[in-house]
Amino acid sequence: MDKNQFTMRIKFFTTLAATLSLVLPAAAQRTSFRPGEIWPDDKGVHINAHGGGVLLHDGVYYWFGEHKTAGRAGNQAHVGVHCYSSRDLYNWKDEGVAFKVSKDPESPVTDGCILERPKVIYNAATGKFVMWFHLEPKGAGYGGAMVGIAQADKVTGPYQFIRATRTVIRTWPVNVLPSHKVRPEGADWRERPNLAKGEHPDSVNTLGRDFEKGQHSRDMTLFVDDDGKAYHICSSESNSVIHIAELTDDYLDFSGKYVRAFIGDRMEAPAIFKKDGLYYFMGSECTGWRPNPAHSAVAPSIWGPWTQMGNPCVDADSETTYHSQSTFFLPVAGKKDAFIYMGDRWTPDNAIDGRYVWLPVEFEDGRFVLRWRDEWDLSVFDGE
Repeated sequence: MDKNQFTMRIKFFTTLAATLSLVLPAAAQRTSFRPGEIWPDDKGVHINAHGGGVLLHDGVYYWFGEHKTAGRAGNQAHVGVHCYSSRDLYNWKDEGVAFKVSKDPESPVTDGCILERPKVIYNAATGKFVMWFHLEPKGAGYGGAMVGIAQADKVTGPYQFIRATRTVIRTWPVNVLPSHKVRPEGADWRERPNLAKGEHPDSVNTLGRDFEKGQHSRDMTLFVDDDGKAYHICSSESNSVIHIAELTDDYLDFSGKYVRAFIGDRMEAPAIFKKDGLYYFMGSECTGWRPNPAHSAVAPSIWGPWTQMGNPCVDADSETTYHSQSTFFLPVAGKKDAFIYMGDRWTPDNAIDGRYVWLPVEFEDGRFVLRWRDEWDLSVFDGE
């Protein structure tokens, strides 16, 4: 056996051992959250719902997320979107794969595509469950910058793929400027996943660049307001601007109304919630899988204006957002002003081993803050 073969075998058995460690004996009922630790489902298997979100429907919470597989290959989608259900948020039942990738090599959601940040919302008017996710067709790297849309009659699926698209094609945002409708002299209009260091989206005019083909959609989330209006929030324009776009009444398309926010701030991993008529936003810097300081903001309207409030993390490891990246804010039913931060702790060398960081949201001096807790339960919200 030569040195290369020996090294490859060591890597294989290391990955295998790490993967097997995710299968645990069926555990007793949990009564608390333990951020960053293995989180077994009802079968004793570590929950596989990365980059996801939670939908409350008929008194039951449903957690949807990316189903990862072992090794670096697990960063591509080989299975689909997994679903779990819970009545107490601590203990989760495996409901199976709600959305499966296609075996058709011509499909935009074929095995090996990149499928990230899946979110599901319920449309009371149509009685349908609607799923959106960030989609990169197989082999496109991060050059596709699309959304995928699927729909189901049952909350647990199966979800049927509807289409893949760029966002708001041939449509200008509410806050468009005259300069956006002109190509700057000498501007580099190649489509790139990220702008070069020092480039500003308005000097390049990324908005105008993508007008005909449709705007980029990378990391994304969905938000349904009190009036039933739904919104798609994503990192756009080569990861340099956040777009906030209203959806149609059936939640299956864009209405055409959208705004640019945080222009030039280079944020991804958006998450949003509403409290006392104010909208709170959280995002991450664009450092790939590496954790970084989070950003937060508040606005009187979903459309802004947004006032930035700095890093909401206040304890040791705040500069890494407690070694996590935002994906969703979960409102806790039956408790006033109770929200849970949902973050992912990525492990790209063995994607399936990614962990979850859930922390209670606290409010101080007009902003929200996150404090590290080794272990906690929902009683932290009592009396607040």
